[in-house]
Amino acid sequence: MTEKDASTPERVPKRARGGTAPTIYDIARLADVNPSTVSRALSQPGRINAKTEERIRAAAKELNYRVNPIARALPTGRTNTLGLIVADITNPVIFGIVRGAERAAAEAGYTLIVAESQESGEREAAAVERVLPAVDGLVLATTRLGDAQIGALAERKPLVVINRAVAGQTSILPDVERGVGQLVAHLAELGHRSVAYLSGPDTSWISGRRWEALLEAAPRQGMTIVEIGPGAPTLEGGASAISRVVASGVTAVVAFNDLMAIGLLRAASERGIAVPAAVSIAGFDDIFGSDFTSPGITTVHAPLAEAGERAVRQLLSRVGPRDAKDVPDAATLLPTDLVVRGSTGPRAD
Repeated sequence: MTEKDASTPERVPKRARGGTAPTIYDIARLADVNPSTVSRALSQPGRINAKTEERIRAAAKELNYRVNPIARALPTGRTNTLGLIVADITNPVIFGIVRGAERAAAEAGYTLIVAESQESGEREAAAVERVLPAVDGLVLATTRLGDAQIGALAERKPLVVINRAVAGQTSILPDVERGVGQLVAHLAELGHRSVAYLSGPDTSWISGRRWEALLEAAPRQGMTIVEIGPGAPTLEGGASAISRVVASGVTAVVAFNDLMAIGLLRAASERGIAVPAAVSIAGFDDIFGSDFTSPGITTVHAPLAEAGERAVRQLLSRVGPRDAKDVPDAATLLPTDLVVRGSTGPRAD
């Protein structure tokens, strides 16, 4: 390796003046191009000569330049930011949805903002109002808003709904009938003839849809079914139903989600009720941790990460160059499948 000639000064990168954040004008000076060329290169890749664009991007990297989404939004009306509104950020169901949504947003160069409603339609509406001015579109996951409210929001910003069917809106839904059919058939094969459904919040569309599917599937298998609820979609919500489950005399229980199923399992254990010897318990969603219990929870698996990813991709098709009216409103059904674990077993005689 040869030493540099002492008479040749080492090149010092040009920086923004006064220690301020670098701008496109700093990049233009370093890359020896016009500021307008820099703007096109960074906001519309592929619109200028490839070598020039490469030189501009190298200059931007050297200056540690970062796009200011607020500044970008001023001339374009776009923030390259999406909002994801969830009912309960502590619910493991949300983990997968957020992961999938973030992955799809990042791949498209968008930032994802997550806000929580804490299972309250009023809080959800307030959260939406806070987020709406800063985003190009919304994903409503496990929303507690009414159909009319969702329709009004769609008039203001593009949106996609997860786990909810709303007329005129794009929805990402689990194939409820498929999963419920598999679960009910499984319980019937084990000899169960009476089942209870621990329903979730009365504002949950998906809870009502699961109940309707169970009402259709259970009689076809020669089973009776009762509803217990509504209840909170939490461990406590499941545990609090134990007395009503015992009083109902059923031999199998299907909970609205895995958290409720786990809560019920714990409460049964505390009362000395053996699972599945005395009562079988199943849930929905196949959340992280549903196989950590003893016994593990039999559940209907839903592709949560795929739901988040699909929702963001559908949303991006609406906030892109095409008009939202050119994108058809439809429901995308994602497959669900039964995962059998130790919490379900043969009916006790």
